[in-house]
Amino acid sequence: MDLHLLTDNLSNPALLFFILGIFASQVKSDLEIPKSSSKFISLYLLFAIGFKGGQELSHSEFTADIYWAVFIGLALSILIPLYTFFILRLKFSIENAGAIAAAYGSVSAVTFVTAISYLEMEGIPFGGHMVAVMALMEAPSIIVGVLLMSLCSKGEERSASKIWGLVKHAVTNGSVVLILGSLVIGYIASDAQAAGIRPFTTDLFKGFLAVFLLDMGITSGKKIGVLIKKGWFALVFAIVVPLINGCVVALLSVYVIQETGDRLLLAILAASASYIAVPAAMRIAAPKANPSLYLPMALAITFPLNITIGLPLYLYLIH
Repeated sequence: MDLHLLTDNLSNPALLFFILGIFASQVKSDLEIPKSSSKFISLYLLFAIGFKGGQELSHSEFTADIYWAVFIGLALSILIPLYTFFILRLKFSIENAGAIAAAYGSVSAVTFVTAISYLEMEGIPFGGHMVAVMALMEAPSIIVGVLLMSLCSKGEERSASKIWGLVKHAVTNGSVVLILGSLVIGYIASDAQAAGIRPFTTDLFKGFLAVFLLDMGITSGKKIGVLIKKGWFALVFAIVVPLINGCVVALLSVYVIQETGDRLLLAILAASASYIAVPAAMRIAAPKANPSLYLPMALAITFPLNITIGLPLYLYLIH
């Protein structure tokens, strides 16, 4: 791997704040970000990314790359939970396997936002349509995970109305509505109109991202110990499977997508795991699934792995 890609990423202030958060949690510091502030910052990041993506999309032509990116994104959100479910069944119950598979088939908006910050730091352009691809990948994996649990459960059936309720919940999830809505608004707004809020959507972005990653570091640090107690299988899965997914997409996407930035974002979407939308859905769909298993896997292991080693690794493979 080209070491400058790794050193550039590891010296990124936003990532260093994430590491600071992990350190603070490990030394039992009382440092914390208020929940209300953390919620506001997460909404801000989704709003800013969606709006900027819409602006980029308004200046782009609809090429084959866009259609391929949407197709690959949707295919990944179906295929990843399908194959990971049967791997997970070697060790876990149907409910836990379904919940973890859905999490790894879905996406992490924060990982995506961090990847965009990394691309901007490296001066690599990307298409605004990738924001829409990310949002579209949320729901299919949840549906696949629930269907797999239904098909494999002998004594428990999930009615069509319950599955439809979960689909509706996934599609109307606040993060999906906000990012898609912001994308549409950014697409509609003219350059002159967008300039009025550019200081908010652009100038403040990296500062807010740094504070949010500090909060994520504190949360991740607290959950690492919980996952280690669950055994080696979950730990190995949370490391190996995302790296395989990301590397495969980084290498194979060259045949249909030209832009380096778009390929990196697809790779990071394939490698990321949801720790917000899927856990919320699984509380309804699979109450027997253990959140202290699938949540730390996604947040404490896969998320840090992707934003530290994953980003420069996938970019190296793409180059």
